[in-house]
Amino acid sequence: MTFCLDSTIIEPEKDKDITNVVVLLHGYGGDGKDISMLTLNWKRHMPNTIFICPNGHEPCAVNPIGYQWFDLAKDEPNYILNESLKAEEKLNKFLDEVKKEYNLDNNQITLSGFSQGCMMSINVGLTSEKPFRSIVGFSGKIIDVDNLKYRKKNSTNTLLIHGDKDDIVSPTHLLEAKDFFLRENINVETHLIKNCGHHIPVEASSIALNYILKKI
Repeated sequence: MTFCLDSTIIEPEKDKDITNVVVLLHGYGGDGKDISMLTLNWKRHMPNTIFICPNGHEPCAVNPIGYQWFDLAKDEPNYILNESLKAEEKLNKFLDEVKKEYNLDNNQITLSGFSQGCMMSINVGLTSEKPFRSIVGFSGKIIDVDNLKYRKKNSTNTLLIHGDKDDIVSPTHLLEAKDFFLRENINVETHLIKNCGHHIPVEASSIALNYILKKI
């Protein structure tokens, strides 16, 4: 099947039934192939899982060979929120297609993402009518706390990981997100990785893998 978002797909071995999906959302200027590198280690531990890594629905404004989930040309909170809501619509359509294709429900899907992809995973994950298996976010933040609080419909278990030297998305956003999750009675686990900038180190990948395995 062709999904509404072009995707890099890593399927399990042919004799394995698909019982789980991990959706990986790339960061600003990246693509599905970039974020799919996480699966090189993860797939060995999840034989019945298909990994789907969609490209953002728009070409990136500053990197035309990459993609974005929302435009950052204007540093205006309302503009960014509205652009992210457009991406949510596209992602929800994409997820409906994935569920139909593999005959799965939200509780068999992990949403994960890096940076902008983390932000989208949080918004899509918590505003769905049904909770997902888990949300796993790297180096992201909540786009608009008041908006998410108003639209929140479920309490999907969440893991958030951030580098303490991140100079793109400040690690203070990890603390802000943790405060939101606790106030909203959502189970959240957070990790601050020492001497880590705006990327996903092996330590963070391993923490995320172990978390996902606990939820399967």
